[in-house]
Amino acid sequence: MNVVTRRLLVGVAAAATCLVLLPAGAAQADDVSVGLSNVKATSSGTGSTVTGVITLRSKVDVQLSPQSLKLLVDNEPFPATVKQAAKLDRRAMLVIDTSGSMGAQGMATVRKASATYLGTVSTDVKVGVASFANTAGVDLAPTLDRAAAQRVINGLESRGDTSLYAAMQSAAAVLGGSGDRSIVLLSDGADTTADNKALALKSAVAKLKAGGIRVDVVRFNTNDPEATKALQAFADANGGTVVAADNGAAVSAAFAASAQALNRQVQFSSAIPKPLTGPHSYEISGVAGNTPFGFSREVTFTAASAAAPRPSGSPSPAPAVAAPASAAASLGPVPITDRTPYIAGGLLALGLFVMLGTSLMPTLETKRERRVASIDSYVVGDVVALSRQEMKAAQSTITAQLLDMGDRVMKDRKSTSRTMALIERADLPFRAGEWLVLRVVAVIVGAAVGMVLAGEGKALGLLLGGVLGLLVMPGGLRFVASRRARKFEAQLPQILLLISTSLRSGFGLPQALDAVARDAAEPAGKEFSRALAETRIGTDISDALERVAVRMESKSMHWTVMAIRIQREVGGNLADTLRTTAGTLRERESLHRQVATLSAEGRLSAYILVALPIFIFIYMTRVNYEYVSLLWTTTVGLFMSVGGVVSLGVGIIWMRQVVKIEV
Repeated sequence: MNVVTRRLLVGVAAAATCLVLLPAGAAQADDVSVGLSNVKATSSGTGSTVTGVITLRSKVDVQLSPQSLKLLVDNEPFPATVKQAAKLDRRAMLVIDTSGSMGAQGMATVRKASATYLGTVSTDVKVGVASFANTAGVDLAPTLDRAAAQRVINGLESRGDTSLYAAMQSAAAVLGGSGDRSIVLLSDGADTTADNKALALKSAVAKLKAGGIRVDVVRFNTNDPEATKALQAFADANGGTVVAADNGAAVSAAFAASAQALNRQVQFSSAIPKPLTGPHSYEISGVAGNTPFGFSREVTFTAASAAAPRPSGSPSPAPAVAAPASAAASLGPVPITDRTPYIAGGLLALGLFVMLGTSLMPTLETKRERRVASIDSYVVGDVVALSRQEMKAAQSTITAQLLDMGDRVMKDRKSTSRTMALIERADLPFRAGEWLVLRVVAVIVGAAVGMVLAGEGKALGLLLGGVLGLLVMPGGLRFVASRRARKFEAQLPQILLLISTSLRSGFGLPQALDAVARDAAEPAGKEFSRALAETRIGTDISDALERVAVRMESKSMHWTVMAIRIQREVGGNLADTLRTTAGTLRERESLHRQVATLSAEGRLSAYILVALPIFIFIYMTRVNYEYVSLLWTTTVGLFMSVGGVVSLGVGIIWMRQVVKIEV
């Protein structure tokens, strides 16, 4: 054999060796690339298992050769089997360059290519959108809503610099978790915003490797060496590709190839007949089509759960030894934590049943409601009194009895009158029994939700959820009533001017009130309409307006009624009196707003100081329950809890008095 022939053979052998023993990235050819993701290693008492997903990207349909697949763990070979990838949690991000260099034509290309990707990718893949220019961020978290993703992409505009590395880190962060993760990146240049570009690139690549995220890069109209190097580093992290595209058709083809690659995924598994723990190095190699590939990684073996399925060919676990009957009996009843889902589900079901039964079914009609209905028939405008007698035929007997029981309970309570006054002020269609049932439902639902969200502290979650449900309904009622009363107060000066104008035009006070009832917005229109209806059945007009003032708890309305009574007793021009009253009310409202503005900082500080310990307690209960549980499992902790609650209450009262200014 001559020297030339020998050198030729050595060169061929070296080339073959380089093709088989590739570095940590996947082997790539012009037509085939291979990616590796979702690698898991588990260990049991009798053996270990390594599984993973291999993704094939090619312009033509290629298959992985099962016989060629080899797995080495710590340089020791083990057989590997291949099957079609099982249903995975698959997520992808479209990371789009929206810097100024893209221009309008580039963004049109992006929209068309993205539509191709969204139309090609499998329906079970959740797709999100991230963009980068001066800043980078996630515009849409991964979702199955293709139309939403396309709307977000259609709304992107080209402007600013290129924050490429920050975009990749943001996309990798939102893709975190197990399952198949991939990114389709389109960029036309290098990063121009990072302070330390080398460190930023290294950090982004490390995050991609740690998450097992495969990156398919579309290099759009650029040959910048810095950009090319960075984009290639992203692709090499987990066996992605870099495709150069200079026109819209090439970009759409690259996006379509990335989408089709998700349909060519196969799952491999390898049974290792010995238990392994901790980190170990492994190598996986094989041939896809005519292209060899290889990966070198490190994986940590973790204990397998008892219910985890065994791959085919793995040794059967040893049979479990049955516990003696005495041992089983000594275990006692099932812990409450094991019954939590059933308890929570039952409470939620009960709460929803009661809520739907009371909200969808017609309600009973009391004597008081019949009297009010007869008055409502005189109300002007669009207010129509509904006949409850026609709805009683469809009413559930259980619902009727439940609401009747609520009426009887609320009848003898001292707080019922205050509650009904708030309901009337808020203009809510509830009677006393209905309100009681709704409060019970709120407590049940709050307790169930608190138990579900409390993590390990089920009893504490049950208690806090019940207390929250107990407080939410009255707090919400007061808020709605107060908001409607404030709106009435704000409308009153303009209403008085309207009445004054009507009086100057020659109308009487009843006719002026009729104009207000017809033309004024809610809630003033409805309240004056109700007052006018009362006058039509014999009530004095001053008394009817006084009831409006009491019902809306309005000081301004009290002053207005006082002015009308004084004018009736001493005489004078009522139109001028009302105009003067309106001016006074307007100046008072202006002063009230000025005081509210000046005290806004103090009120906001009070809200933050009150909410901060509560939210920190809830957060710590979720992240470090053992630490927080000392507050109610130890004597010192109980004293601290009581002291903290008392101090918080004193602080709330004190800060409320400090920031509350009467005008």
